[in-house]
Amino acid sequence: MIAWTFARRELRSGVRGLRIVLACLALGVAAIAAVGSLRDAADQGLVTEGRRILGGDLEIQSGAQPLPDTLRDWLRARGAVVSDVVQMRSMLIAPNGERQLVELKAVDGAYPLVGTAETSAGPVQGALAAGVLVEPVVLDRLGVQPGAQLRLGQATFTLRGTLNVEPDRSASPTILGPRAMIALTALPGTGLVQPGSLLNYDLRVTVPPGTDVAGLMQDLRTAFPDQGWRLRTTSEAAPGVSRFIEQTSLFLTLVGLSALLVGGIGVATGVRAWLDGRARTIATLRCLGASTRTIFAVFLIQIMALSTLGVLIGVVVGALLPLGLIAAFGDALAVPPHGGVYARPLLLAGAYGVLVAATFALWPLARAAQIPGAALFRDALLPFRLRARPALLLVQAALVAALVGLTVATSNERLFALSFCGGAGVTLVVFRAGASLLMAASRHAPRLRAPWARLGIANLSRPGAATPLMLVSLGLGLSTLAAVALIQGNLRAQVLEQLPAVAPTFFFIDIQNGQLAQFQSILTGAGVTKAVEVPSLRARLVSVKGVPADQVKATPETQWALRGDRGLTYSAAIPEGSRIVAGAWWPVDYQGPPLVSFDAGLAKGWGVGLGDLLRVNVLGRDIDLKIASLREIAWRSLSLNFTMVASPGVLERAPHSHIATVYVAGPEGGVLRAVTDALPNVSGIRVADVLGAVAALIGKLAAALAATGSITLASGALVLMGAVAAGQRRRMAEAVVLKTLGATRAQIRAAWLTEFGLIGAAAGLIAAAVGTASSWAVVRFVMHADWVFLPGILAATVLGCVALMLLFGYAGTAAALRTRAAPFLRNE
Repeated sequence: MIAWTFARRELRSGVRGLRIVLACLALGVAAIAAVGSLRDAADQGLVTEGRRILGGDLEIQSGAQPLPDTLRDWLRARGAVVSDVVQMRSMLIAPNGERQLVELKAVDGAYPLVGTAETSAGPVQGALAAGVLVEPVVLDRLGVQPGAQLRLGQATFTLRGTLNVEPDRSASPTILGPRAMIALTALPGTGLVQPGSLLNYDLRVTVPPGTDVAGLMQDLRTAFPDQGWRLRTTSEAAPGVSRFIEQTSLFLTLVGLSALLVGGIGVATGVRAWLDGRARTIATLRCLGASTRTIFAVFLIQIMALSTLGVLIGVVVGALLPLGLIAAFGDALAVPPHGGVYARPLLLAGAYGVLVAATFALWPLARAAQIPGAALFRDALLPFRLRARPALLLVQAALVAALVGLTVATSNERLFALSFCGGAGVTLVVFRAGASLLMAASRHAPRLRAPWARLGIANLSRPGAATPLMLVSLGLGLSTLAAVALIQGNLRAQVLEQLPAVAPTFFFIDIQNGQLAQFQSILTGAGVTKAVEVPSLRARLVSVKGVPADQVKATPETQWALRGDRGLTYSAAIPEGSRIVAGAWWPVDYQGPPLVSFDAGLAKGWGVGLGDLLRVNVLGRDIDLKIASLREIAWRSLSLNFTMVASPGVLERAPHSHIATVYVAGPEGGVLRAVTDALPNVSGIRVADVLGAVAALIGKLAAALAATGSITLASGALVLMGAVAAGQRRRMAEAVVLKTLGATRAQIRAAWLTEFGLIGAAAGLIAAAVGTASSWAVVRFVMHADWVFLPGILAATVLGCVALMLLFGYAGTAAALRTRAAPFLRNE
């Protein structure tokens, strides 16, 4: 009761001394709450819009094999409504000769089963009658208007208008080109569907209300066994989007938690500075007989009350910020998030904030409560050393365990979250050890001639120096930023900077066997320096070592290869850009049972090796391929390569097409025009366009990573501001004494900037090392990619750290230098 009375009276004086604490907690909690709210909004958007995104209640994908009519009859007999969709890539050619690679979608008269396709020409089915719809961007690229005659393959279509809204776009995204849509009945006339063509057959299904979709799927598998079709329900409407949301939210949550942990140091700093300002009050209470427990309770109530206020501010901001972002950018996302206030992420962020506040405030509170009354007055010069009592250590350990447990328990990637917690603890120890080494080095530094340099170095290890606090707070923020910058730099280096000096100009697909000679003759004398053609088949993986493909326990980074159709080729010789790492290649004249050379990375992820069987389905026929060798594939060489290369023999006799890479030394347009005019079913993909799209995507990702990393840096800056502000009175006294003894402002400023600069340099070097180690771990074990060293980014980190310290040091000490000696000495 007495503690509550004293605490309430102290609270009336306001939160002036704890503003940094409030800001640190609010920033970290807001980041976590906002990320969690955005994730829940996106998940709810997928749940709400899943049926529209999928295009029905169920989707059946068969790859390059048409689905049988018996399947449609089976579904209709159970009250289902079906709609066929065929997707492929083709060249769209305008009357003026301009051409554009498009993602072609052919739909039947029932499309769309769910949602509405909005066009500039009215209802979609009417617009598709002998016509084509395109995304608005195609009009600008081809220089055409509605009514123009456009060629797709061997057929000519009237441009009816633009496709403005495609309800199932997220389930069938456009990757290499904009969308073009035609009627399914018009597809055969284009001549684009040839043996071995790269296309996909989908069947969208809606069922009567109350139908058990899971049960229907099980019955379907029983009725049509060993088909290898991919079945998706509304819960898997956009698996790519779901995975992206999950991985992004994990990363952003950990960034927010990093910001909150850095803010926790600010809590400890602010609490200690605040308690130092109340030293006289504590000494008075102690002299009047107040017990340690009473003093501890008085200030615990105040600090937790003010921390709760900071947490509440962060929760409110974290709840409102996503609503604004969704209103501004929601329509631009593949799956519009469902706006609203979500209790779970807000409660979770609040729990993080309270735990961090309690964890970091406990030690300075316990220290202040145990200092004897007389020692409080000399604590600034002779700091009191707190003897850790077992109860205090137990409570501190329990709080840390609760914080780690909450982080791990609420993460989908628990091992990664646990690694993050361990890494955070190690990082704190590393920075604290670095501060100790810096202070020890300052005590044993050689005596310099310049007084200001001697004073600046000596300040690093003076009694009550804030060296550890400044180094840790700034270093942690910059470590996160350095790690983010290195991850982004590695992404760019892996995708763009390590590409071959001479990349192919075009990829040509769907070249038929009978067209190969004509294709080669077209390239002759067209400025082509090199052309490589290989056979191409579409194969659906049926089983791996006898285990159905959908039941194979593969590592997360290799699961993609088990879904849908895979490219398959055959060759008598080892493909360019491959290196055998296990087994041996077959003889050139081999004619025995089918063998396959398999990608070594996928083999490791699937747990397969030499002699194991992969069963694939090619044009409806199951073929067992025995693994004869494993290859490392240089995908970045952009040469033609496949995860599966089979021996010649059986596959040679199967209907198939060819793909080719073409290197052009001169103007590119003539080659593309000549090939696609003579061979309308062949599509040309300009490599530069693909790389440009990848570069743009990486640029956006880099901006997002930098923005998230800056959250932690902002927390570090707040803590640094608090540390500078906490030492302001001491620096004022120091400036007065030095000026009284004859020192100039320039000398005093130089001494302080020397101190801050050395702290910044030490923090920068440690942050560079920590950021390097963190980025290596993320790139190697999370992204499963090769890591490269980027010294330029590390140099920028160190220089940035020094610059920030000098900036804050200069700004924070300017007021101290302006202090007049006489009034200050009289007040003392």
